[in-house]
Amino acid sequence: MCGLAGIIGVIKNREHLLNKMLLKQNHRGPDFTSTWSNSKLCLGHNRLSIIDLSSRANQPMVSLCGNFVIVFNGEIYNYLELKQTINDYKFITNSDTEVLLALYIKFGKEMLSMINGMFSFVIYDRIENKLFGARDRFGVKPLFYSFLKGTLYFASEIKTLWEAGIEKIKNRKVWSNYICYGTYGMPHETFWENIHQIKPGNYFEYKLYHKNFKETKYYDFVKNIKLINYKTDENSEEKYLSLLEESIKLRFRSDVPVGFSLSGGVDSSILLAMVNKIMHEKSDKIEAFTFYSNDSRYDELIWAEEMTKNTKNHHNKILLKVNEIDTLFSDVSYYQDEPFGGIPVIAYSKIFKKCKDKGIKVILDGQGMDEAWAGYDYYAKNSDFIIQGTKSNPCKPNVLIPEFLNYSAKDKYDKPFKDDLLNLQYRDLFYTKIPRALRFNDRISMMHSTELREPFLDFRLVEFAFSQPKELKIKNGQGKWMLRQIANSLIGNSISYAPKRPLQTPQREWLSDNLKEWVDLKLEKFSKYDFIDKKVMNQLWKDYQFKDKSNSFFLWQWINLSEL
Repeated sequence: MCGLAGIIGVIKNREHLLNKMLLKQNHRGPDFTSTWSNSKLCLGHNRLSIIDLSSRANQPMVSLCGNFVIVFNGEIYNYLELKQTINDYKFITNSDTEVLLALYIKFGKEMLSMINGMFSFVIYDRIENKLFGARDRFGVKPLFYSFLKGTLYFASEIKTLWEAGIEKIKNRKVWSNYICYGTYGMPHETFWENIHQIKPGNYFEYKLYHKNFKETKYYDFVKNIKLINYKTDENSEEKYLSLLEESIKLRFRSDVPVGFSLSGGVDSSILLAMVNKIMHEKSDKIEAFTFYSNDSRYDELIWAEEMTKNTKNHHNKILLKVNEIDTLFSDVSYYQDEPFGGIPVIAYSKIFKKCKDKGIKVILDGQGMDEAWAGYDYYAKNSDFIIQGTKSNPCKPNVLIPEFLNYSAKDKYDKPFKDDLLNLQYRDLFYTKIPRALRFNDRISMMHSTELREPFLDFRLVEFAFSQPKELKIKNGQGKWMLRQIANSLIGNSISYAPKRPLQTPQREWLSDNLKEWVDLKLEKFSKYDFIDKKVMNQLWKDYQFKDKSNSFFLWQWINLSEL
């Protein structure tokens, strides 16, 4: 939910500029927009009303004492439980925003360990004359910032900072690494030189008098894992299911309708089964959404239909047509601000549009299971690949001229565990797969003013799964073993033991056939960058069309970059 923005410093026409920033990200919160300011700073908020729909819950929210002001993006799922721990605060709303503010007033930064949710927020503490802000443990919700001439700017989207006057300068290392290795930068980086991110699981403090900006980790995943002593026993499935049920229940807390995204895989099937178990009396009110392309080689619709045929859920089936790609790509690119995953992301944009059209503001999906339960094929092979379903490097670094290639420097990821599998999972959770997916997901959902919730990324679930022994994750070369057993008990084995499919759309075929002329135009734009070897690019494109279509990853990279 929502978008936040702020300008910390004294500049000309500050309030006017902040309003321009908020207008740029109004899609994140079209229900209400407002600002708060004093001589030192101004804060702004775009609200998507999810919990406590009344005007009392609008932001920026000022504490009753007047000493604290908050702008908040996300949801605190356990806010009702936390509210009971603050008996000395007089609440005037039923919102999680006010609970978050009250927690800070009472506990300070220690409150971060108490929260179960997805969030980015900034609090102005007038007593200590500082800003305090944070992101959730896995970075579901974004928080970008930049400094310009001694003034601090922050926002929920990159384009919002451009609107504030932050110069659009390529981060050459990130661009080069993206083309060479398919990576999206380290947790603090973006594709733009002057724009940074607060890292997931971190908080920051900015003292206004000294202009001292300090970022600190509060969530130590590695430490937590090493403290866990889960043993393989007959109750492991029961324990995990109990945690999962609680996670989904928490994420159904909403004052607006909730739906869920349904593919034909194991993760979605478990989500479907658990949603209907929890909401059995209201399951006919919970709508499911699946995209398809009418290509049997890739579509998961048949599996999704199999799963819903015995439930009461209304199943919305959204067709993605090849002749829509041109327009949809341009729209999605605008809202992403950086490269995004392939045509499946475009398909998801149609799902969120359908949700919005039907008045469903909240949707759940199954992100996070593959990383927590070792579901990707390269885990079983102990490979350092980051792309599912590839047998060789899916990138083409030789498209770069040597001078730009020299900017590349393969990112080095922490390896805090003795076990190779755990280190691969850790990499994907905190550096590669999850940060990349969450980046796409937040922007594609908020594009349509729709909130996406990730029940499988409840930190308790992730820690439990991650800490399980290898034999419960991978067996007979197949990942997510215990999860598949759980799925089998819930929905049967037709889906539970099916291999993971790396693609969900006919992207490979469309790009070389139906979309060939469109690709030609995009590559012509891409080739105008001064760091591209056009001759090499043209040859690789020709080879793709007439020799080998097994890998479209590099081609989609180029198409992406042509729009930036």
